[in-house]
Amino acid sequence: MDFTAIWESVRVWLLSTGIRILIIIILALILTRISRIMSRRMTSIFVEKKGDEETEKRTSTLSNVIHKSISIVIWVFALITVLGQLKIEIGPILAAAGIIGLAIGFAGQSMVKDYLNGFYILLWDQIREGDVVSIAGRGGFVENINLKMTTIRDVAGNVHFIPNGMIDAVTNMTKDYSRYVFEIGVAYREDVDEVIEVVKKIDEDMRNDPDYKDFILEPIEILGLDKFGDSAVIIKARTKTKPIKQWTVGREFNRRMKKKFDEIGIEIPFPHTTLYMGEDKKGESPSLRVLMEQSSQKQ
Repeated sequence: MDFTAIWESVRVWLLSTGIRILIIIILALILTRISRIMSRRMTSIFVEKKGDEETEKRTSTLSNVIHKSISIVIWVFALITVLGQLKIEIGPILAAAGIIGLAIGFAGQSMVKDYLNGFYILLWDQIREGDVVSIAGRGGFVENINLKMTTIRDVAGNVHFIPNGMIDAVTNMTKDYSRYVFEIGVAYREDVDEVIEVVKKIDEDMRNDPDYKDFILEPIEILGLDKFGDSAVIIKARTKTKPIKQWTVGREFNRRMKKKFDEIGIEIPFPHTTLYMGEDKKGESPSLRVLMEQSSQKQ
């Protein structure tokens, strides 16, 4: 075996075809990098620049989808070019790929539905990375979204991979802003107007607190006395916060409200039952037999 001839052939191949393949790969990597930069600039043209967190989330979501789509096109062309440099006939490969793609198209109609639904979700800006949503019976934080699938992580840390074709309704709890709704139950004997003033004062204190004032967008909105419960009257209110901050604000508000109610003696009742025997038309009530037992202790 003539190793010299083999090495010479390898050297010639590396200096000609090998270098060309290396250049193709390098160009593909450069174009992929450029596509990431250009995708963000392209997205900024369509997304109104407001300098807030919501705009940043929308820009990030759209730019990632555009970047991945362009990258696929770049690497497909790079692969075809490399095959041409290797003297591999790409005509039969493309023909076979077309036939396979057609077969997959008939068999994978759900995949087509996924991509179409994903396109419309992104087009109408229904979901962004970083949102908290409820879709397909699952709720959680959106970690990733593309044309094919949406990935969310719930509060327990479980990750759910949901094909976009399964999404028929979207509940977005953090789009533009968020709200936290309070249902404040107090005893029937309490003065409702006094309770409302206390709630407003707690809200004012939180809006002046440096740890929470940047989260709260507006003063609390008192909706009024909402209903009469079995053991309490329910006052409904709501507060407007930055996206995803409603639970932070709501939990701290509830903590402060409980402490304040305890301090000034406003009763937050627990469920209880009042026993009423009823009266007949004569104003008489049936007798109620009560058995009393007294325990004796030996001394």
